[in-house]
Amino acid sequence: MITHTEGESNTSEARRAWAALHPDAPTRELLARDADAFLHQSLSSPCVSTIAKAEGIWIEDTAGRRYMDFHGNSVHHIGYGHPRVVAAIKDQLETLSFSPRRFTNEVSVELAETLGALAPGDLGKVLFTTGGSDANEVALRIARAATGRFKTVSFWDAFHGAGFGASSVGGEATFRSHIAGPLLPGAEHVAPFNCYRCAYGHAGPESCALACAKMVEFVLEREGDVAAVIAEPMRAVPVVPPPGFWKAVRAACNRHGALLIMDEIPTGLGKTGRMFAFEHDEVIPDIVTLGKALGGGILPIAAVLARRDLDVCGDYAIGHYTHEKNPVTARAALETLAVIRDEGLVERSAELGTHALDHLRETVGHHSLVGDIRGRGLMFGVEIVENRETRAPGRAAAERIYYRCLEAGLSFKISAGCVLTLSPPLTIAKGDLDRALSIVADAIGTKAA
Repeated sequence: MITHTEGESNTSEARRAWAALHPDAPTRELLARDADAFLHQSLSSPCVSTIAKAEGIWIEDTAGRRYMDFHGNSVHHIGYGHPRVVAAIKDQLETLSFSPRRFTNEVSVELAETLGALAPGDLGKVLFTTGGSDANEVALRIARAATGRFKTVSFWDAFHGAGFGASSVGGEATFRSHIAGPLLPGAEHVAPFNCYRCAYGHAGPESCALACAKMVEFVLEREGDVAAVIAEPMRAVPVVPPPGFWKAVRAACNRHGALLIMDEIPTGLGKTGRMFAFEHDEVIPDIVTLGKALGGGILPIAAVLARRDLDVCGDYAIGHYTHEKNPVTARAALETLAVIRDEGLVERSAELGTHALDHLRETVGHHSLVGDIRGRGLMFGVEIVENRETRAPGRAAAERIYYRCLEAGLSFKISAGCVLTLSPPLTIAKGDLDRALSIVADAIGTKAA
């Protein structure tokens, strides 16, 4: 289902106006059943529409309306229902549908070997989980075991999952502020790159990079017993790290004995124009987590990739998941990686991403509502502001633009309340990409009045 936007009220004027345009009975009935059956939560339920079909870049609702999906919860790198992945899953179901713990199987071992070979450096030891939140918590367990420390440094505004451990190191208020009582102890946070000073023009990119990176080292030095720094290599808002930022953080981790964990769950597997987003910044972390798109947009699977010398948890159960070596999800992931390789999707993401950024900068870059256009590969965004001088977030305008785009057949996500976050599949045709960009430009061009 298409979900409402971040920071938007479920009963906002723009949402009510959009819903009023679609009074068809199938949509109304399913939305009512959904609201009655599911626990309500921010960013997910109640929903704004329905979905009956998903194929390629398209989702279709119960009334037959079709939308290009530029959100997809970051699972649809190869589009929905890729025929090769569907065929591979069907074949695996007929061959071996499940593998109990303490038994292994060929397809799971092959997937672990393939991921280890794809990753740079010595990231050759792997563990599978059923979701990204669990993968990040496994990474934290490894860091604790390897260092004998329990503290972490992470960034405000980051998202690392919804579990208690993942919420503790995450920095989004939605996943932290509602929980009664303490989260994990020792979870220290610092300002992210593109913090307030940089975003509002109070510091140049180079000085911001230096200041934010130095804050990481400041905490590492003062705490003295930090197990790991965990971070998104590129914030999915999206925000690209300043030049040299990750090299400075990597060096600080080395000096103070902390591991560097990179959460590549939304950004990995080619989304940013490199197989791993951290490759843009010429660093190699100690642990990497993957997920979302790894299951081909069909099945849930995530993975932890660690340096071989971090295989130190043999006496502990750090995952112990029922579907840890599920051959069906592993087969889906193997075929997904093969599709990315065979169709040249990493290179395609880089090429189309450059085209998209150039197109947006040319068409709306000077518009009074546009504060910034940024991204890497096929993860890019348009920041909507009230005023280009103050850069005050244009939340109401962003919401109206969102619903105009939705009405025109384009679905995406609004991040941080005002950033049109556009993340299409890597398989998208250039013509469809141009059409979507034109929809965005037209919606912004109306000045969201």
